[in-house]
Amino acid sequence: MFATPAYAQAAGGAGGAFASFVPLILIFAIMYFLLIRPQQKKVKEHQKMVEALRRGDQVVTAGGLLGKVVKVDEGEATVELAEGVKVRVIKSTIAQVRSKTEPADA
Repeated sequence: MFATPAYAQAAGGAGGAFASFVPLILIFAIMYFLLIRPQQKKVKEHQKMVEALRRGDQVVTAGGLLGKVVKVDEGEATVELAEGVKVRVIKSTIAQVRSKTEPADA
């Protein structure tokens, strides 16, 4: 009339253990394709933009300041906000390049 505990535990089997992980695997796959992968692509595009930064570019910093790049060093750039007002910013804090200058012909 009553099932013994040992008999009831054996009913799940090995297939039940794998089936319980399938939703977890699906959630991870969905998170990867909807969140992680697009973010990695955006980071790569930002790195390319920062590496291509050159003198004369009109930029927007992460703080919302608009200016013109005067000098580009290894990890930082000097941006002129107004005539005679220059600030040094870390290159990775440049959020957008509004207008690019053409490279000088050699």
